[in-house]
Amino acid sequence: MKAFNSLDVQSVLPEALKPLETIAMNLRWTWRPQSERLFRSIDDHLWRETGHNPIQLLQQLPASRLRELSTDAEFLHRMEQELEELESYLEQDRWYAKQTRGSEDANTTVAYFSMEFGIAQSLPIYSGGLGVLSGDHMKSASDLGAPVIGIGLLYTYGYFSQTLSREGWQQENYTTHPTDSLAVAPVLDEQGKQLHIGIQFPENRTVDVAVWKVVVGNATLLLLDTNIDSNPEDFRSITDRLYGGDVEHRIKQELVLGVGGVRAVQRFCEISGQPHPDVYHMNEGHAGFLGVERIGQIMAQGESFETALAVVRASTIFTTHTPVPAGIDRFDLHLVQRYLQGNDQGHSELVAGGVPVQRILELGSDEDPSRFNMAHLGLRMVQYANGVAKLHGAVSRSMFRNLYPNFDIDEVPITSITNGVHSQTWTRGAMKSVVAAMSGGRELATANHWHEADAVGDQELWRIRNELRADLVTRARRLVRQSWLDRGAEEAELGWTRSMLDPNALTIGFARRVSTYKRLTLMLQNPERLRRILTNPDRPVQIIIAGKAHPADMGGKQLLQELIRFADEAGVRDRLVFLPDYDVTMAKFLVAGSDIWLNNPIRPQEASGTSGMKAVMNGCLSLSTSDGWWDELRDDRYGWTIPDVPTDDQRQRDLLESEALYDLIEFEIAPMFFDRDATGLPKEWVDRVRTSMSEVGPQVTAERMVRDYCTELYIPAGRSSRAVRDLSAPREFAEWQQRVRQAWSQVVVRDVRNETAQPTTGNDVQLSAHVELGELQEQDVRVEALIGEVNEFGDLERPQALPMSRDDVEAGRWVAQVPFDVPGKFGFTVRAVPQHALLRSPAEMGLVQFPRS
Repeated sequence: MKAFNSLDVQSVLPEALKPLETIAMNLRWTWRPQSERLFRSIDDHLWRETGHNPIQLLQQLPASRLRELSTDAEFLHRMEQELEELESYLEQDRWYAKQTRGSEDANTTVAYFSMEFGIAQSLPIYSGGLGVLSGDHMKSASDLGAPVIGIGLLYTYGYFSQTLSREGWQQENYTTHPTDSLAVAPVLDEQGKQLHIGIQFPENRTVDVAVWKVVVGNATLLLLDTNIDSNPEDFRSITDRLYGGDVEHRIKQELVLGVGGVRAVQRFCEISGQPHPDVYHMNEGHAGFLGVERIGQIMAQGESFETALAVVRASTIFTTHTPVPAGIDRFDLHLVQRYLQGNDQGHSELVAGGVPVQRILELGSDEDPSRFNMAHLGLRMVQYANGVAKLHGAVSRSMFRNLYPNFDIDEVPITSITNGVHSQTWTRGAMKSVVAAMSGGRELATANHWHEADAVGDQELWRIRNELRADLVTRARRLVRQSWLDRGAEEAELGWTRSMLDPNALTIGFARRVSTYKRLTLMLQNPERLRRILTNPDRPVQIIIAGKAHPADMGGKQLLQELIRFADEAGVRDRLVFLPDYDVTMAKFLVAGSDIWLNNPIRPQEASGTSGMKAVMNGCLSLSTSDGWWDELRDDRYGWTIPDVPTDDQRQRDLLESEALYDLIEFEIAPMFFDRDATGLPKEWVDRVRTSMSEVGPQVTAERMVRDYCTELYIPAGRSSRAVRDLSAPREFAEWQQRVRQAWSQVVVRDVRNETAQPTTGNDVQLSAHVELGELQEQDVRVEALIGEVNEFGDLERPQALPMSRDDVEAGRWVAQVPFDVPGKFGFTVRAVPQHALLRSPAEMGLVQFPRS
């Protein structure tokens, strides 16, 4: 029988339950277990069916259940407690305010741009590590009271959900996420209508962008949406999928994020009565076009391109997450020219101010003259840049050294702030009490050390570890069974899934994006040896794996299929399992329930690798190549390091490093795990867990990371931003740069001397040089003596730069007194570089003069 018509029946929340909406609309609940348990207790099955989405949960509840809850005194009491706790959280005086009270730094506001934000499974606008990092950044900013406003895109479908074919081939599925099912609210303008901003695209077409707001504790996240009725279909699809579509789709998204994001955050600040942000933080090169918009705004005030660029550079931060050139966004130069929309005068129609298109193309110029490099654009538009681990900082300085000609790698102005993970999000419930005890009950957001490592006894720590492992096994069994049903298996075939995995076996976790350099299949180099390790009857080992390959990455999909086919084999399918559709919720159980977290990328191609940090927070030990964050924190007391085989023969490297991996598991890790005392306690293992948690834990929190961003980047950038607020300063700086460039060839360094006959330790050595400045003044130039050891090629190794001063006696002579504490053979030279109060690093201009031979 066919329906005559249809009707849409909506749920109405009783007045008594209205606080649930308030709690659900602030994503603080995602790191407040009591709030999550409150929602789960409403309907556990529906909670899981909705993907842990309290908005959908409340929308789908039957009226009978709502009536029941509205008269449940115990539930109402818990609800009021959570509302009061949220209100108290929002009112607390926090770290940033305490640190900056009474100073101009208190007024700094940071606009933080990222292509993805992984805050919760119920807000599907993330794909992996970069997004989860951005989400943790926002949560930690909230906990610390750091003045950060996030800017991202609201994707209609988000990233894909992953299933497998019967043959183990990844299949992608996309689901629409209507805005009324998400914890987003429209930003309202002064007339009470949703805020929209427009962006000029080629052919005189304007993209209409709606602005939404997400509340993340104390922090605000703005999301941009083109899927609105006022746009034609090709514009509506701009924000359809994360990392989907072709290169033109990608550049449209990045223009919306960069150009549209600047306009959106500025209008949001005007509406809410706040000043415009002082600092703009680009989390990767995706947001590089924000600098073009800001330059245009300043040029629209009548300023030159050079003045506008000086203002933008002084107030912008660029964070690179890319350790290999192949990971950088590059666009065809003609495509960029098309979207910059140069007119007959060569000025961009994309933004106001008559920005010269050619100058923008120069900022994004690549080694390949036909390509436009978004990372180069980002770096050339900032005075503050960083990698995301110490090793990654060094790799980045090497990778981008050509942007700073004439300076050594160590002088490339890219620093590093090591990533971290939000402790309250990623520490599982049972471990939270352990962390609280180890930290001595201190506020975790500001605790640099956990001094009470012995506050929890060995037996209790081991009990919790066993509980977390057993929980993971239970969930993995359910997920594997469901995966096989989705792959077309019959219920009768799947009895083995009820007993697969062993809650008492050594459990190794491996979960990350499936790409070649992460080497998902390194463990399969010797399948028979792996099989022997997994099936050892005395020391059983099991591996639980998760991860997604990019839809267009056929190589990654083939690696994934290779692993799944091995896992499907009857001999190991109960010991090596793959869990499809890796997401934030799955990650929480996987990092907590594993005993070992495996990370085996090709060194040094892992920028950071935050999944291992999440594992540390739960007492999971590390087994990793010396890459990313593990390179700077590796220690035999915390875990195991897979030896690096530095060779260009990738096959040979994989074979040798995989053998080292097998050796570590078979001869060191498994024996230690199963070495039990009379009470059944693996004493040495538990000692390592305790040491790893208490010593590494406070170093890998996102709260520490955001504090570092505040003190090392945000506050300094805020100060330099205020220094150029009066445009006379950057105007003078731009004119100074032009004058210095024109006169630099006149600067001459000659007659460099050591004037100390017999240098000895404990005494100063006097170095001197004659320096001619030509048309420049003494305040325009810094003369430095460089001292260091000399390598076999005659080059100075990591030289120390010491300032030289004019000699009071001989005109044109510069001198320096150099102290020596240790004996040895040292080399020296002298150089001249530009100096100015607004020049953060002399390498920015690429100008240097050494002695002429």
